[in-house]
Amino acid sequence: MQEQLIVFTRYPEAGKAKTRLIPALGEVGAAELHRQMTERTIEKCRSLTCQLCIHFTGGTLEQMQDWLGYDLCYYPQHSGDLGDRLTHAFQTAFDQGAKSAIAIGTDCPNLTSEILALAFSNLKTHPITIGGATDGGYYLIGCNRFVPDVFQNIQWSTDIVFQQTIEIVKRLGLSIAELPILHDIDRPEDLQYLT
Repeated sequence: MQEQLIVFTRYPEAGKAKTRLIPALGEVGAAELHRQMTERTIEKCRSLTCQLCIHFTGGTLEQMQDWLGYDLCYYPQHSGDLGDRLTHAFQTAFDQGAKSAIAIGTDCPNLTSEILALAFSNLKTHPITIGGATDGGYYLIGCNRFVPDVFQNIQWSTDIVFQQTIEIVKRLGLSIAELPILHDIDRPEDLQYLT
């Protein structure tokens, strides 16, 4: 295996998926939007030749397979904050022999298969690639080696996640390839960016 695409998602259970959108969409509406965005993301990922691994929370393995298919690999998300979960996911990918790995969520409707392919291409010449989100976070991060420091000492769920990550990468003396900045859908005001 050369390339692994890690997708972080949640089983679309009403009241537990996209909770920050519940005030605008209701519990069922937020879960349905999450289901649609996840399925759309997986469809884009399937056009690539990499191994596709779903790191999930909520639901069971059987529910995830019934929903997204039996041809993907599945892992329950590791406990801890997002940094801990990303560290574990990348460590798993590289322990399995991946030469490069990219992690994404499912809340970025403008993420295309072309951007994903560009991210993997970037990792041929840079140890890190990242796609910033307009809210100050990022929608994609990739590495061509295991660099756990990139996920430590970050103030997750803030508007400085992207900048803190860039600063850590520079402090480590690594080059980074940046991807286009895109919108993600986390809050009611983000719904205007749905395509």
